[in-house]
Amino acid sequence: MVIAIEEIRPTLKRDGGDCEFICIEDNKVIVRMTGSCIQCQLSTLTVHGIQKTLIDRIGVPLRVIPMPPGH
Repeated sequence: MVIAIEEIRPTLKRDGGDCEFICIEDNKVIVRMTGSCIQCQLSTLTVHGIQKTLIDRIGVPLRVIPMPPGH
C-alpha cells in the first residue's frame, strides 16, 4: 500500500502538492493531502485517482479518505 502511494507522490510534488499515508482502517486508507493539494479544486479527482491506482495495484476494493486539514 505504502509503496503504491510513494509511486504517486512525485506526480503530486511536480504540482506543488503531496500525499502522506496515515493509516488503514478496515477497507479505508487514510491519507493527508499537503501543499497545493489542500486548496486545489481538483483535489477530489486526485483522491479518486489515488484510490483507483491503489485498487489496481492491490486488487482489493478500498476507499481513500483524506484527513481534514489541521488534523
